[in-house]
Amino acid sequence: MDARDVLQSRVAVARDWIERWDRQQEGFIPEREAQFTALVDAVEEVAGRPDPLVVDLGCGPGSLAVRLLRRLPRATVLAVDADPLLLELGRAAYPNLSSLRFVDADLRDPGWAHALALPGPVDAVVSTTALHWLDPPALTDLYRAAHRLLRPGGLLLNGDELVLDRQANPTLTRLDRAILHRERDRRRPVAGGEGWHDWWAAIAGATDFAAANAERARRGHDGEHHVDLSPALDSHLAALRSAGFAEIGVVWQRGENRLLCAVAEGRSS
Repeated sequence: MDARDVLQSRVAVARDWIERWDRQQEGFIPEREAQFTALVDAVEEVAGRPDPLVVDLGCGPGSLAVRLLRRLPRATVLAVDADPLLLELGRAAYPNLSSLRFVDADLRDPGWAHALALPGPVDAVVSTTALHWLDPPALTDLYRAAHRLLRPGGLLLNGDELVLDRQANPTLTRLDRAILHRERDRRRPVAGGEGWHDWWAAIAGATDFAAANAERARRGHDGEHHVDLSPALDSHLAALRSAGFAEIGVVWQRGENRLLCAVAEGRSS
Protein backbone atom coordinates (compact mmCIF):
# COMPACT_ATOMS: atom_id res chain seq x y z
CA MET A 1 0.00 0.00 0.00
CA ASP A 2 1.11 3.57 -0.62
CA ALA A 3 1.20 6.20 2.14
CA ARG A 4 -2.35 7.36 1.45
CA ASP A 5 -3.71 3.82 1.68
CA VAL A 6 -1.83 3.25 4.94
CA LEU A 7 -3.31 6.45 6.40
CA GLN A 8 -6.84 5.55 5.30
CA SER A 9 -6.46 2.08 6.78
CA ARG A 10 -5.29 3.52 10.09
CA VAL A 11 -8.20 5.97 10.14
CA ALA A 12 -10.66 3.13 9.52
CA VAL A 13 -9.16 0.95 12.25
CA ALA A 14 -9.15 3.82 14.77
CA ARG A 15 -12.74 4.76 14.00
CA ASP A 16 -13.82 1.15 14.41
CA TRP A 17 -12.28 1.08 17.88
CA ILE A 18 -13.98 4.39 18.74
CA GLU A 19 -17.32 3.05 17.49
CA ARG A 20 -16.86 0.08 19.84
CA TRP A 21 -15.89 2.50 22.62
CA ASP A 22 -19.10 4.45 22.10
CA ARG A 23 -21.24 1.32 22.16
CA GLN A 24 -19.74 0.03 25.42
CA GLN A 25 -20.15 3.49 26.96
CA GLU A 26 -23.83 3.47 26.01
CA GLY A 27 -24.16 0.16 27.86
CA PHE A 28 -23.86 1.96 31.18
CA ILE A 29 -24.77 5.51 30.06
CA PRO A 30 -27.95 4.80 28.07
CA GLU A 31 -28.80 8.49 27.56
CA ARG A 32 -25.26 9.43 26.49
CA GLU A 33 -26.25 10.83 23.10
CA ALA A 34 -29.08 12.86 24.64
CA GLN A 35 -26.65 14.28 27.18
CA PHE A 36 -24.15 15.14 24.43
CA THR A 37 -26.93 16.89 22.49
CA ALA A 38 -28.00 18.93 25.52
CA LEU A 39 -24.41 19.92 26.23
CA VAL A 40 -23.81 21.10 22.66
CA ASP A 41 -27.16 22.93 22.74
CA ALA A 42 -25.92 24.86 25.80
CA VAL A 43 -22.59 25.72 24.16
CA GLU A 44 -24.32 26.90 20.99
CA GLU A 45 -26.87 28.97 22.93
CA VAL A 46 -24.44 30.81 25.18
CA ALA A 47 -21.42 31.14 22.90
CA GLY A 48 -23.27 33.67 20.76
CA ARG A 49 -20.86 33.07 17.87
CA PRO A 50 -20.35 30.37 15.24
CA ASP A 51 -16.69 29.79 16.12
CA PRO A 52 -16.47 29.23 19.90
CA LEU A 53 -13.31 28.08 21.63
CA VAL A 54 -14.02 24.99 23.74
CA VAL A 55 -11.89 22.88 26.08
CA ASP A 56 -12.96 19.24 26.57
CA LEU A 57 -11.60 17.75 29.81
CA GLY A 58 -11.08 13.99 30.04
CA CYS A 59 -11.89 13.74 26.34
CA GLY A 60 -11.08 10.05 25.80
CA PRO A 61 -10.89 9.36 22.04
CA GLY A 62 -12.81 12.55 21.20
CA SER A 63 -16.42 11.36 21.11
CA LEU A 64 -17.88 14.58 22.53
CA ALA A 65 -15.43 16.86 20.70
CA VAL A 66 -16.33 15.40 17.31
CA ARG A 67 -20.06 15.71 17.96
CA LEU A 68 -19.58 19.33 18.97
CA LEU A 69 -17.68 20.03 15.75
CA ARG A 70 -20.38 18.36 13.66
CA ARG A 71 -22.84 20.94 15.01
CA LEU A 72 -20.40 23.86 15.11
CA PRO A 73 -17.85 23.17 12.36
CA ARG A 74 -16.16 26.55 12.84
CA ALA A 75 -15.49 25.90 16.52
CA THR A 76 -12.05 25.06 17.89
CA VAL A 77 -11.87 22.24 20.44
CA LEU A 78 -8.87 21.44 22.63
CA ALA A 79 -9.40 17.89 23.87
CA VAL A 80 -7.45 17.03 27.02
CA ASP A 81 -6.68 13.59 28.45
CA ALA A 82 -3.84 11.76 30.20
CA ASP A 83 -4.40 8.37 28.55
CA PRO A 84 -1.95 7.97 25.63
CA LEU A 85 -3.95 5.21 24.00
CA LEU A 86 -7.22 7.13 23.90
CA LEU A 87 -5.41 10.23 22.64
CA GLU A 88 -3.71 8.21 19.90
CA LEU A 89 -7.04 6.74 18.83
CA GLY A 90 -8.48 10.23 18.49
CA ARG A 91 -5.50 11.56 16.57
CA ALA A 92 -5.51 8.53 14.25
CA ALA A 93 -9.25 8.70 13.60
CA TYR A 94 -9.46 12.42 12.75
CA PRO A 95 -6.12 13.45 11.18
CA ASN A 96 -7.69 16.05 8.88
CA LEU A 97 -9.86 17.73 11.50
CA SER A 98 -7.67 20.80 11.98
CA SER A 99 -10.07 22.44 14.44
CA LEU A 100 -9.61 19.57 16.90
CA ARG A 101 -6.36 19.42 18.87
CA PHE A 102 -5.61 16.64 21.36
CA VAL A 103 -3.55 17.61 24.40
CA ASP A 104 -1.72 15.14 26.64
CA ALA A 105 -2.12 16.49 30.18
CA ASP A 106 -3.04 15.07 33.59
CA LEU A 107 -5.89 17.02 35.18
CA ARG A 108 -4.44 16.26 38.62
CA ASP A 109 -1.34 18.25 37.66
CA PRO A 110 -1.71 21.89 38.80
CA GLY A 111 -0.08 23.03 35.55
CA TRP A 112 -2.42 21.20 33.15
CA ALA A 113 -3.96 24.41 31.83
CA HIS A 114 -0.57 25.75 30.70
CA ALA A 115 -0.25 22.81 28.29
CA LEU A 116 -3.22 24.13 26.29
CA ALA A 117 -1.37 27.19 24.91
CA LEU A 118 -4.70 28.97 24.52
CA PRO A 119 -5.00 32.00 22.24
CA GLY A 120 -7.38 33.70 24.70
CA PRO A 121 -10.34 33.15 27.02
CA VAL A 122 -12.54 30.19 26.15
CA ASP A 123 -16.30 30.12 25.66
CA ALA A 124 -16.90 26.75 27.30
CA VAL A 125 -15.12 24.11 29.34
CA VAL A 126 -16.91 20.78 28.95
CA SER A 127 -16.56 17.26 30.29
CA THR A 128 -18.56 14.03 30.35
CA THR A 129 -18.07 10.97 32.56
CA ALA A 130 -14.55 12.00 33.48
CA LEU A 131 -14.28 14.15 36.60
CA HIS A 132 -15.69 11.70 39.16
CA TRP A 133 -12.23 10.10 39.49
CA LEU A 134 -10.72 13.31 40.91
CA ASP A 135 -10.74 13.53 44.70
CA PRO A 136 -12.55 16.59 46.16
CA PRO A 137 -9.42 18.79 46.61
CA ALA A 138 -8.25 18.04 43.05
CA LEU A 139 -11.77 18.65 41.76
CA THR A 140 -11.87 22.08 43.43
CA ASP A 141 -8.46 22.95 41.97
CA LEU A 142 -9.62 21.89 38.51
CA TYR A 143 -12.79 23.99 38.71
CA ARG A 144 -10.73 27.01 39.80
CA ALA A 145 -8.36 26.53 36.87
CA ALA A 146 -11.33 26.16 34.51
CA HIS A 147 -12.88 29.37 35.85
CA ARG A 148 -9.67 31.23 35.05
CA LEU A 149 -9.79 29.94 31.45
CA LEU A 150 -13.34 31.10 30.78
CA ARG A 151 -14.44 34.45 29.48
CA PRO A 152 -17.03 36.31 31.59
CA GLY A 153 -20.33 34.54 31.04
CA GLY A 154 -18.65 31.41 29.69
CA LEU A 155 -19.92 27.99 30.69
CA LEU A 156 -18.55 24.99 32.49
CA LEU A 157 -20.61 21.91 31.62
CA ASN A 158 -20.03 18.58 33.35
CA GLY A 159 -22.12 15.53 32.51
CA ASP A 160 -21.77 12.60 34.87
CA GLU A 161 -23.52 10.32 37.34
CA LEU A 162 -23.80 12.76 40.25
CA VAL A 163 -25.65 11.33 43.22
CA LEU A 164 -27.76 13.05 45.87
CA ASP A 165 -27.09 12.81 49.60
CA ARG A 166 -28.68 9.47 50.47
CA GLN A 167 -29.51 10.40 54.06
CA ALA A 168 -31.18 13.69 53.14
CA ASN A 169 -32.96 12.31 50.04
CA PRO A 170 -33.48 8.56 50.48
CA THR A 171 -36.43 8.23 48.08
CA LEU A 172 -35.06 10.54 45.40
CA THR A 173 -31.70 8.79 45.54
CA ARG A 174 -33.39 5.41 45.04
CA LEU A 175 -35.49 6.75 42.18
CA ASP A 176 -32.46 8.34 40.48
CA ARG A 177 -30.62 5.03 40.55
CA ALA A 178 -33.66 2.96 39.54
CA ILE A 179 -34.51 5.15 36.54
CA LEU A 180 -30.97 4.92 35.22
CA HIS A 181 -30.64 1.18 35.81
CA ARG A 182 -34.02 0.39 34.26
CA GLU A 183 -33.05 2.34 31.17
CA ARG A 184 -29.71 0.54 31.16
CA ASP A 185 -31.45 -2.84 31.27
CA ARG A 186 -33.70 -1.87 28.36
CA ARG A 187 -30.73 -0.74 26.26
CA ARG A 188 -28.25 -3.50 27.11
CA PRO A 189 -29.24 -5.89 24.27
CA VAL A 190 -29.02 -3.01 21.77
CA ALA A 191 -25.60 -1.95 23.05
CA GLY A 192 -24.09 -5.19 21.75
CA GLY A 193 -22.67 -6.74 24.90
CA GLU A 194 -19.07 -5.52 24.90
CA GLY A 195 -18.43 -3.91 28.28
CA TRP A 196 -15.76 -1.58 29.68
CA HIS A 197 -13.34 -4.32 30.69
CA ASP A 198 -14.00 -6.29 27.47
CA TRP A 199 -13.05 -3.27 25.36
CA TRP A 200 -9.82 -2.65 27.25
CA ALA A 201 -8.88 -6.34 27.08
CA ALA A 202 -9.48 -6.36 23.33
CA ILE A 203 -7.52 -3.24 22.47
CA ALA A 204 -4.60 -4.34 24.62
CA GLY A 205 -3.81 -6.81 21.85
CA ALA A 206 -4.25 -4.37 18.96
CA THR A 207 -1.01 -4.36 16.96
CA ASP A 208 -1.96 -1.07 15.27
CA PHE A 209 -1.68 0.69 18.63
CA ALA A 210 1.07 -1.34 20.27
CA ALA A 211 3.24 1.71 20.95
CA ALA A 212 0.39 3.59 22.63
CA ASN A 213 -0.48 0.51 24.68
CA ALA A 214 3.16 0.23 25.78
CA GLU A 215 3.22 3.90 26.80
CA ARG A 216 -0.02 3.40 28.68
CA ALA A 217 1.52 0.53 30.62
CA ARG A 218 4.65 2.56 31.31
CA ARG A 219 2.53 5.32 32.87
CA GLY A 220 0.67 2.84 35.02
CA HIS A 221 -2.74 3.17 33.38
CA ASP A 222 -5.13 0.26 33.17
CA GLY A 223 -8.83 -0.33 32.64
CA GLU A 224 -9.36 -0.49 36.41
CA HIS A 225 -7.96 2.92 37.33
CA HIS A 226 -11.18 4.93 37.05
CA VAL A 227 -12.81 5.10 40.49
CA ASP A 228 -15.54 7.24 42.04
CA LEU A 229 -13.71 9.69 44.29
CA SER A 230 -16.16 12.57 43.74
CA PRO A 231 -19.55 11.04 42.86
CA ALA A 232 -21.68 13.35 45.03
CA LEU A 233 -23.57 16.23 43.45
CA ASP A 234 -23.06 18.30 46.60
CA SER A 235 -19.27 17.99 46.33
CA HIS A 236 -19.36 19.37 42.78
CA LEU A 237 -21.67 22.20 43.75
CA ALA A 238 -19.42 23.16 46.67
CA ALA A 239 -16.30 23.00 44.49
CA LEU A 240 -17.89 25.20 41.82
CA ARG A 241 -18.99 27.77 44.39
CA SER A 242 -15.49 27.78 45.87
CA ALA A 243 -14.07 28.31 42.37
CA GLY A 244 -16.09 31.51 41.97
CA PHE A 245 -18.80 30.50 39.51
CA ALA A 246 -21.81 32.81 39.59
CA GLU A 247 -24.76 30.58 38.61
CA ILE A 248 -24.76 26.82 39.16
CA GLY A 249 -27.47 24.31 38.35
CA VAL A 250 -28.56 21.14 36.57
CA VAL A 251 -29.74 21.83 33.01
CA TRP A 252 -30.45 18.22 31.95
CA GLN A 253 -31.08 15.02 33.88
CA ARG A 254 -31.96 11.37 33.42
CA GLY A 255 -32.03 9.64 36.79
CA GLU A 256 -28.73 10.31 38.52
CA ASN A 257 -27.08 11.14 35.20
CA ARG A 258 -26.94 14.94 35.30
CA LEU A 259 -25.55 17.75 33.19
CA LEU A 260 -24.24 20.34 35.62
CA CYS A 261 -23.80 23.88 34.35
CA ALA A 262 -21.87 26.75 35.95
CA VAL A 263 -21.54 30.30 34.61
CA ALA A 264 -18.28 32.19 34.98
CA GLU A 265 -18.47 35.55 36.69
CA GLY A 266 -19.59 38.38 34.47
CA ARG A 267 -22.65 39.01 32.36
CA SER A 268 -23.90 35.95 30.50
CA SER A 269 -24.37 36.07 26.74
